[in-house]
Amino acid sequence: VQLQASGGGLVQAGGSLRLSCAASGRTFAAYATGWFRQAPGKEREFVARVSGSGGRIYYSDSVKGRFTISRDNAKNTVYLQMNSLKPEDTAVYYCARGRGSSDYTRQDEYDYWGQGTQVTVSS
Repeated sequence: VQLQASGGGLVQAGGSLRLSCAASGRTFAAYATGWFRQAPGKEREFVARVSGSGGRIYYSDSVKGRFTISRDNAKNTVYLQMNSLKPEDTAVYYCARGRGSSDYTRQDEYDYWGQGTQVTVSS
């Protein structure tokens, strides 16, 4: 299984970006996918997660109402639409495949990780 995150870049505060996570493998729809981020000098933190079917979605409080996670299983891709971006959203964003437990904010609940894509929000 390979995950490829893309779509990062430099954007001004208040702007938008859409990240993509393309996955290999025929069982993509069987697994949840999450997004995490890591800012310089900080620990990696949970951002959002979508179930395999797309029916269950979770967000961290810091992004709720601004970010939207979605998936297209026909394309083996998960998206993270990020609106109203703030300088504190600056981080490397990672996508990861979930193992299946209910503790979706924990990094050890995820077994395969993408390489990360840099998001920089200027003030």
